[in-house]
Amino acid sequence: MIARLTGTVLERDADSLVVDVGGVGYLVHVPASVIVAATVGAEVTLHTHLVVREDSMTLYGFLDAHEGRLFQTLTSVSGVGPKAGLALLSVMDADELSFAIASGNAASLARAPGVGQKLAARVVVELKDKMTSAAAPSATPGVESEEIVAALMALGYSQAEAVDAVARADLPEDAEIEEKVRLALAYFAKARMPD
Repeated sequence: MIARLTGTVLERDADSLVVDVGGVGYLVHVPASVIVAATVGAEVTLHTHLVVREDSMTLYGFLDAHEGRLFQTLTSVSGVGPKAGLALLSVMDADELSFAIASGNAASLARAPGVGQKLAARVVVELKDKMTSAAAPSATPGVESEEIVAALMALGYSQAEAVDAVARADLPEDAEIEEKVRLALAYFAKARMPD
């Protein structure tokens, strides 16, 4: 099993890289985040997962081990092949995707190319309990935090930004939801101010 590669990026394609490791070029299929981060001629380290089939051996690569483990978890769901797993990790980063699954947000998953409503719903049903403990930041438990995240997303913030704001903003437990949303917005304003 090839678990990790460190080498020079020789080529970039829409969904893959060719990585030169000691004179051998490995074709590695990767999510969009890796394509964006990779530069031809630069060194890259990828956590990899080798899928062996009767007629092929295909290597998939990720920038961190968490993303690689999530890919393996996704592809354990019936109907989710490596292509769908990469598509899901291309529309959301690993933390956003984990949180979407944990919170039952199948609509977010269905945005991925090749992943329809039925498959997205299956992923949520099969993986929701596995994601719950690790998905949302510990500072954001419960339905109320999900409502705050949803309100921030309705105002145009990404799920990752909203979850981060709820986790980092100092939100008093006894405050109303509207006040907590206002404080989270104030956190965004403060975070964007130059030092």
